[in-house]
Amino acid sequence: MNTPQLLTGGSAQDPSFNQPLLPCLLTAINNTVQDSQITIAVSFIRHSGWRLLQDALFEALNRGVKLIIVTSDYLDVTEPVALREMMLLAERGAEIKIYESASNAGFHLKSYLFIQHNDQQRITGLGLVGSSNISKAALTSSLEWNWQLKVNDALTSDAAQSLLALQAQLAKLKQDSRVVPLSHYRIDAYLQRYQDSPLTQLRTITGDHASDDETLRETPLPNAVQEAALAALQQTRQLGFKRGLVVMATGLGKTWLAAFDARQLKAKKLLFVAHRDEIIRQAQATFIRMNPSAHTGLYNGQQQQAADWLFASIQTLGRDHHLQQFAHDHFDYIIVDEFHHATAPTYRRLLDHFRPQFLLGLTATPDRTDQADILALCDDNLVFERGLRDAIVERHLVPFIYQGVYDEFINYDEIPWRNGRFDPQALDAAFASQKRAKHALEKWLEFSQSRTLAFCISTRHADFMARIFNAAGIKSVAIHSKSAMPRNQALTELADGTLQVIFSVDLFNEGTDLPAIDTLLMLRPTESRIVFLQQLGRGLRLCAGKTHLMVVDLVGSHKACLFKPELLREVTQAVTGTVDTATPSLPDGCFINLEPQLLPLMDQLRYGGRVKVVDDYRRLKEQLGYRPTAVQAFQAGFDFTKLRKKHGSWFELVFSEDDLTPSQIRVLDKLKDFLLIGIETTPLTKSFKIILLQALLEIDGLSKPPTLQALAEQSRYVLERQPDLLQLDLSATQQAMTADSKAWLSYWKGNPIKHSSNVGNNRKVAEAGKDYDIAAAAQDKTAQYWFSRNNERYTPDFSFPETELDTLHQMMQELIDLRLAEYKRRKTNALAKH
Repeated sequence: MNTPQLLTGGSAQDPSFNQPLLPCLLTAINNTVQDSQITIAVSFIRHSGWRLLQDALFEALNRGVKLIIVTSDYLDVTEPVALREMMLLAERGAEIKIYESASNAGFHLKSYLFIQHNDQQRITGLGLVGSSNISKAALTSSLEWNWQLKVNDALTSDAAQSLLALQAQLAKLKQDSRVVPLSHYRIDAYLQRYQDSPLTQLRTITGDHASDDETLRETPLPNAVQEAALAALQQTRQLGFKRGLVVMATGLGKTWLAAFDARQLKAKKLLFVAHRDEIIRQAQATFIRMNPSAHTGLYNGQQQQAADWLFASIQTLGRDHHLQQFAHDHFDYIIVDEFHHATAPTYRRLLDHFRPQFLLGLTATPDRTDQADILALCDDNLVFERGLRDAIVERHLVPFIYQGVYDEFINYDEIPWRNGRFDPQALDAAFASQKRAKHALEKWLEFSQSRTLAFCISTRHADFMARIFNAAGIKSVAIHSKSAMPRNQALTELADGTLQVIFSVDLFNEGTDLPAIDTLLMLRPTESRIVFLQQLGRGLRLCAGKTHLMVVDLVGSHKACLFKPELLREVTQAVTGTVDTATPSLPDGCFINLEPQLLPLMDQLRYGGRVKVVDDYRRLKEQLGYRPTAVQAFQAGFDFTKLRKKHGSWFELVFSEDDLTPSQIRVLDKLKDFLLIGIETTPLTKSFKIILLQALLEIDGLSKPPTLQALAEQSRYVLERQPDLLQLDLSATQQAMTADSKAWLSYWKGNPIKHSSNVGNNRKVAEAGKDYDIAAAAQDKTAQYWFSRNNERYTPDFSFPETELDTLHQMMQELIDLRLAEYKRRKTNALAKH
């Protein structure tokens, strides 16, 4: 179409004005491809309108679209909070500018230009010029007139020339001296003027309701759950803890909690870390809403000098050369979101490097066995927990109905199972079955509600299922990294009823708010408890008119499918009645229904029996969906004495189950005795030997032998993070010593450094790979030394290849976490008896 068209925007109450601008803008944004260009010039931007466009604009930027936005401070109508959020685009490559109106002419432009393709012969694009600024009212309900020109023609055509004329004027505007790059400092100055402006009433003529502006200018308040968590965080810091874990079910507002706690702590320098940019961007927006005065910044490999609150991906900041740009105490407050990922080496490096006033880990991990690994990273300090059951009972989330459907057309015994998961290619091939797809369709028709999110095993599977459902007249789309429809468009169409089903692979597992979803269709086995609960959380959000979530799950005859009903009972049921008559109780409105064919399979899973340590190990591995760590086994009730009698040591048990990597096998072969005698079974009258090893790892002491002073200072820092150990193991006099004092160095050199190391080299027992008699070594005290003190440095007395250093570090850390958990429980039980 090369003929101009008038869009007459309005609301449903104005049938003659039925072409609001928002759908046209979203379609134009979503139709852009790599190397397309979007240019927007509007006199003001309100937050209410910005949030309607921002997801589509971010996705366009990620596709490689060039994005230019020019707005103004004219009449103090543009909202500072919108400008702060636009800085998030600028940090990711967009060109964001502002026209400064002081002593300059007014700025009344409302223009939108989309150049999809221009090969110097033909041009494809869309231009809009009219009355609509960026506000919710202007884009959806106000009476607005906008000329639209769509062009797909030769450059010499009149329509193409008109579009190019608009492009030229916008380019000229961008170069105008009154148009300057947006920055935090310019927003600071504008924010003060905005708050003091006498033109408050003038803002009502923008079409926004006055209450929209008032809501944004008020200080956000925590809800009841967040208030309880904030009180617990305040108390844990008063007790002296420097790290803590908060567990909150999806939908309870973990990110808002972190923002409120940053305000409570009065953090000046803050670091927020996550593993996906979408989570980081949403967190930045939340922190901006909480405090529009704050300077937030995305870390992109260089320090952001203008940013007080820095947001970073672990993939970038977790690298050593990036960490070295920051002093250990650079940040007052560090927040690590989705903390169940934090056991990865990149997170460990980050946690070891920084010494903030407080470090907060956030997760929705369901139980202490799952939490054991990540709790160790937070010094075993579980600050606050509000699980799925509480969230449903307290009406923060909707109840669920779980409908387990027998997956009769897949023989899971024929699909290879390796390293705790099905072979993906074999599973993908098996799921490309017309019978299974039509079975899923029949069950979906029987149980579904209005808006469904379906989880698939692969992009091929998602595309296949979308074709089957569309052929049956069900409006469906597959959304994945290669799909044609942008994700924001799919979510919008699902919310407004244009779509009925979205088939997804892993884009919606975490970090996405989908309140309109009322049905989940589980079309794949999910080996991980955490992933399953994250998927469940996508549909539990409250939404107007939504009474419950329906979960339709195709359950096969395999442990990776059968655990889900049991997990739901575990995380949502309460025990009622007396001890003799206790029965499990789900929250009101929640039901778990299973087809008859599944009942005997569930009984086999539930009553398989436990006769050996290895059976416990296998059961725990199946429950978690991955190889358990030593501390997870401890929290699950393993008898380590019995384990060592049968298998020798923890890692030898893991080796016997083929769960060690080749690198771990090599380390175990060379340093089995150090791992067993030096860590796993070393006697602990106090925690000092383990604290010493923890400090050694945190300062990279295996590769760079530290001075005794540096080791003593780091040991003190590790102790101070755990005030329970500090008070248990140090006298009042020792507690009063500072980390850098001569008194503390003298004390720590005398105990434990002296008792864990020899003067000079001691290769007698620790030479890599040498076999010796453990019983005889126990009689020879010199054989217990695994480290030496050389020239005031603490040096390993065993050799190992540098290529295995990271692996040794991880294996030592796993045993250190175990020993600290054992020690704390032993001391706690002893105190309870007294």
